[in-house]
Amino acid sequence: MGLFTTINTAASGLTAERLRLDVISDNIANASTTRTAEGGAYRRSRVVFRPRVDQPYWRSPFLPESLQNKIGAGVRVASIEKDMDSELVLKWDPTHPDAIKTGPKTGYVEMPNVNIVTEMVDMISASRAYEANIAIMDGSKSMFRKALEIGG
Repeated sequence: MGLFTTINTAASGLTAERLRLDVISDNIANASTTRTAEGGAYRRSRVVFRPRVDQPYWRSPFLPESLQNKIGAGVRVASIEKDMDSELVLKWDPTHPDAIKTGPKTGYVEMPNVNIVTEMVDMISASRAYEANIAIMDGSKSMFRKALEIGG
């Protein structure tokens, strides 16, 4: 296990959570966008994380063999996906330029599937995870400092 393994692991979390905060901010900014370049209303984006387990840094003598390769080296962003599962919200506004012109939904406007309350909860969660990673880095720095005091 390297000296900076803990800091590298926490740094990967900081990077991932920063991107998650950017995506959440983008969702909030587009909460009323009814026309996108792809066509139709804006669809909420979400970040998918995956563990970085390419090569474990150390092998524990106390950990069962079946878990040896499960020791991670942080997190990475696997993808940013559009939320196609949840329905777009229909809002009655026949004067809107993007209102549906024909069919049973005539006069309705498809609004984004962004729920501001959900986005704010996700933003608080990402902020707390970011703070936790900073606390890990601070703890590691403190341990390094104490180790240098012992050796010096």
